[in-house]
This record gives sequence, C-alpha cells and structure tokens, in this order.
Amino acid sequence: MFNRHYVFFLLLPKFSVLRVFKFGGASVKDADAVRNVASIIEQHDGQLAVVVSAMGKTTNAMELIVDALFNRKQEVFEELVAEREAFHKAILKQLFEENDPIYEEIEELFSELREKYEERLPENYDFEYDQVVSYGELISTKIISAYLNKSDVSSMWMDARELIRTDRNYREADVDWKRTEELFKERFIPGFQTARVLVTQGFIGHTPEGFTTTLGREGSDFTGGIIAYSCGAESLTIWKDVPGMLNADPKYFDNTIKLDRISFREAIELAYYGASVIHPKTVQPLQNRAIPLYVNSFLDPSKEGTVIQTDTTSDHLIPSFIFKMDQVLVSITPKDFSFIVEKNLSDIFERMAGVKAKINIMQNSALNFSVLLDQKKINLQALIDSFSNDYHVKYNEGLELITIRHYDQETIDRVTENKQVLLEQKTRDTVRIVVKDIA
Repeated sequence: MFNRHYVFFLLLPKFSVLRVFKFGGASVKDADAVRNVASIIEQHDGQLAVVVSAMGKTTNAMELIVDALFNRKQEVFEELVAEREAFHKAILKQLFEENDPIYEEIEELFSELREKYEERLPENYDFEYDQVVSYGELISTKIISAYLNKSDVSSMWMDARELIRTDRNYREADVDWKRTEELFKERFIPGFQTARVLVTQGFIGHTPEGFTTTLGREGSDFTGGIIAYSCGAESLTIWKDVPGMLNADPKYFDNTIKLDRISFREAIELAYYGASVIHPKTVQPLQNRAIPLYVNSFLDPSKEGTVIQTDTTSDHLIPSFIFKMDQVLVSITPKDFSFIVEKNLSDIFERMAGVKAKINIMQNSALNFSVLLDQKKINLQALIDSFSNDYHVKYNEGLELITIRHYDQETIDRVTENKQVLLEQKTRDTVRIVVKDIA
C-alpha cells in the first residue's frame, strides 16, 4: 500500500536550485559583517531564500524597550529607542550614501516603534512583546536587502508577517503548516521571477487576524526550516561563528572536535538536550522532506562545515558533551507521605505548568519527585509557593547538568573529576549527570 504522505512529497515542486541561507545576529552585527554576508551570497549562484536575524544584540535591547513600554517608563523607552536607532544609522552610514532611500525606510520603522507609546496597551504582555521585538528583524532585513541591491545582487524584501501563519500563542507560536505552505507558494516563490535573492525575517510570523507572533527566542533557525519545507528547497545552510557543529561548547570544553556528518536523529537528540548551535524545532521539518542541513562558518565560508542528513552511520564515532549551567534541583514530597503515583504526578505536572517550569531532567522514588530546572528561567519562589500547601519542597542551587551522547566510562570520569554527583541517569546512548563543584 502506498504511503499517501510519501506520494504527496513526490508530487511537491522541487526547486533544485533553491537553497535557504540563514544568518544570525552575530553575522550582521556591524557594517563589515553585512559586507561579509553580501560576499557569501554573491559567491553562490541560483535562487536563494535568505533569513536574517536582528543585528547583534538588538533582540536583547528590544526586550528592554518592551519592558519600558509596558511599565510606562517613557523616558527610558525613548532613550532605548534612540540608542537602537543610532546603532543602526551608524551601520547605514558605512554602507550607503546619505541620499539612499534606505534611510527613509529605517526612519519610518523607528517612527512606528515610537508611536507604540501613544497607543493603548493591551493587557497581554506577550502580545505586545511580539509586536515590538519583531522590529529588530524588520530593520535588519531592510538593510540587508538594500545592500544586496546596491552590490548588484538582485534582491527583494519579503515580509514574514504575510508568510508564516501561526496560532495565537504569543512568544512561542505554533506554525499552521498547511496555510504556511500555501502562502509561500502564493506570495513568496513568485518573487523569484523578478529577483534572485529573497530576504525575509527569522523568528516572526502572524495570526489569522494579521497580528505579529514570534516563534520563541533563537527561532530564526526554525524559520529557515519552515521555508525549506514549504518551498521544497534543495538545502538549508545556517551560517554561524563556529566551523560547524562541535562535540562540545568551547566555553566549557578544551579540544573540541567538529562533527563532519551526523543524522537528523542525532541532531534532534543533541538539540533536545541543549546543544546551542541549532534551534530544537529546526530539524523536524527538514527530516520530514529529507532536506539536508549544513552548518557553516561565516568567518571562513570556504571551509566545509557539518552536514545533517538521513544517514546514521557516523553518529556514534565521536562522543558529544552538552553542559547546562545554573541549574536548580527541586525535590517535592507529599505532606501526607502518600506514594508518588499517577495521581500525584498529574498534580505535580499541572502545578509545574502553572508556573511555566520547563523540566530538564526528572526522577522519582516512592516518596520524592525531583526535577532539574534552569534557575534563570523560573521564578523559584513562585514554584515553591505553588506546592507549599500540600508538599514539602527542598532545593539545591548552583548545579550543572552534563549530558554525554555515545559515552564510555572514560568520558564520564573526565567530566566528573572534582565534582560531586547528585543524580545520574543512563540509557544505551546517553548519560545525564547532575553535579556540583567540590568545595
């Protein structure tokens, strides 16, 4: 019997020359970086869909602008907006002549941003966050598209707020895949009739009503996956400031090794456990349509990076290490000393969800349920308060979570030297260890 999803895939239009490139904030942080991005694009023939993040640390700055706006701190709001405008105009001055139309386009976007203060604020902070923070991507893509045209690379700016359809879950929106595919075929792909390069924003989408949504922090990689999936692209390339996917973060690990070739399955596992090179949601749409993902260096674009594809034969060759710092281990015990069974677990998970606690690891005994959390991403006191009536809560701060894929005892001994092990979980391929430094 035919698999109808496979038949549908075979019937998709496959644009053999269409590739998707994604450039993050570090790759467009200043004028020299913008020139480098244009140079990389110039060196690649054929149709390119280019996804660009906000420039440098602009998203962090835009989050401060949202806070000032929502808390009605007008002076702070105006100062922060002026600082972002000056940052982008300094880049413009190094890339364009003074009479270039791009200046007016960027000024218009900043005028819209300033007008937000005069508008009636919604009660939903997450809604307003998405409407404001998205300006970082709108501004950066306007600049990149204009500079490509100035460099004689035929480019067109495309608005992701008219392409990626999502639900109304602001700040963490889920994609409506069917409608998004339709929109790319209707509004995006025809753009290649007049331009070789189509530039759009990472991280953002829109609701059926046309309100802006975001896909979660660092969601621009995911945007690249969405576009590749929706357009039947030949490949997706993510340009980073590293030579490819490494087997560990150089900040925490000496003598890292580049993973030349790994499978979609391995990439999903690494992303799930916290590998920072790829957004966790990026791989799934690529895997579903067997679209290879390349991770290359924008600092040395001539070198081969990492390719992520269907074959699994290389996955086990090199152990990978993932470190999560600033962890807190929370142990929960029912006050009535009832066993931790399905009823208790359901209640515990409901309370965890109520305070938006995302669990990195969990373990239970007869009377205790323990979870490991990113301390900076939770309100620990709110978590404790949510359990205090029916449970005893204890916690241990300042911990580290180490995950090793394709481990052996030597690798475990290496990372636990001078560490106290508080919790350890093993499967055939993965070991996860919660440790703290020995004083």
